[in-house]
Amino acid sequence: MKKLYLKDIQPFLDKNFVLVGNENFYFTNIQAAENVNKETLDWVNPIKNNKLHYILNSPAPVILCEKNIQDTIPVQTNKCLIFVENPKMTFLRIANKLFLKSSFDGINKLAVIHCEAEIATNIHIGPNTYVGKCKIGAGSVIHGNCYLYDNVTVGENVVIHANTVIGADGFGYQRNEDGSFEKFPHIGGVIIEDDVEIGANTCIDRGALGNTIIKKGAKIDNLVHIAHNVVIGRNTAVIANTMIGGSVTVGENTWIAPSASIRDQVKIGNNVTIGMSSLVTKSIPDDEVWIGSPAKKLR
Repeated sequence: MKKLYLKDIQPFLDKNFVLVGNENFYFTNIQAAENVNKETLDWVNPIKNNKLHYILNSPAPVILCEKNIQDTIPVQTNKCLIFVENPKMTFLRIANKLFLKSSFDGINKLAVIHCEAEIATNIHIGPNTYVGKCKIGAGSVIHGNCYLYDNVTVGENVVIHANTVIGADGFGYQRNEDGSFEKFPHIGGVIIEDDVEIGANTCIDRGALGNTIIKKGAKIDNLVHIAHNVVIGRNTAVIANTMIGGSVTVGENTWIAPSASIRDQVKIGNNVTIGMSSLVTKSIPDDEVWIGSPAKKLR
């Protein structure tokens, strides 16, 4: 493995970072805490108890630490301690840039692309994925076994994980005179803006007459269902097993915890937190926390 030194990670550090110890120490890997070794880049979680004990006992030669504990740590000659404002954020940026393999290897020969699809050149489309008459922006990654129906627009730097379906018809029916179902037309599309990530085995339905919209920076987990005409706001997170009914609007910077269910037509505000397994039947204003079944405002 390649040896990495301070000069290699300095672009990811705060401008006013503080280094204590020998800057010539190197690392070659990143590991889970239980597997840290003498060539690992380690970091100290700010919520960890007894940070001093952890630092003194970590075998790692290079450790990222939060600045507010600097004065509590004795000088370590056998380590290189780097004090930054947010060690977790610093670590993830180093890890993503230096240790993740790039997915930009073009279109797999087993993928099927509609002849009228508009696709940027520097993208990845995995095996057995079908892309209909869609638009795919630069820097986007669509993993294998996905299905993108016609009229889906994918922005730049979007990641769509395996087995996800985007643009299928929503569940919209009307009972007719004899009580049987007639299907409401679904002729809309799906718009996925830049920097969105969508997990595996997720389904996002097309709009009925308009569009389903996932706005910039939103993160959708695995096994999520998003119905027709839903709008998910910027930088909102929707976690695994969540079901969002038709025509729901979710604001910006909102957190929807695992296994939540949100009934159709509901409006969720900005900066809202919806607790695990909550059943949301009413609209929620900005800046509130709701939990329970049915969900109620947390007092």
